[in-house]
Amino acid sequence: QVQLVESGGGLVQAGGSLRLSCAASGGTFSNYGIGWFRQAPEKEREFVATISWNIGTKYADSVKGRFTISRDNARNTVYLQMNSLKPEDTAVYYCAGTRPFWQISDTRDGYTYWGQGTQVTVSS
Repeated sequence: QVQLVESGGGLVQAGGSLRLSCAASGGTFSNYGIGWFRQAPEKEREFVATISWNIGTKYADSVKGRFTISRDNARNTVYLQMNSLKPEDTAVYYCAGTRPFWQISDTRDGYTYWGQGTQVTVSS
């Protein structure tokens, strides 16, 4: 059973940066794709970015050029570097894991394991 724990959220002014981390335990980390999703109040959870087990990446249009996803398999951790943050980036950010060797996915259905989330608040 894979367990995921997010960290790194907080309050930042518009234009600022944050780096989120998703630490995994259980399973063979390098075999899993890890994605980030976010959910703002009264909105659906939406895809942000993902990195597959074979280091493919995909981003939502709304974050392209501002966010970067990366992974460190030696540390069982995926990072989401968020730059040029905007108030509309405010949400709870969740990391999620696929099944082993799963295809890259930008939908919730592609993920089996979920973390508890970390709050990101961007003030204007």
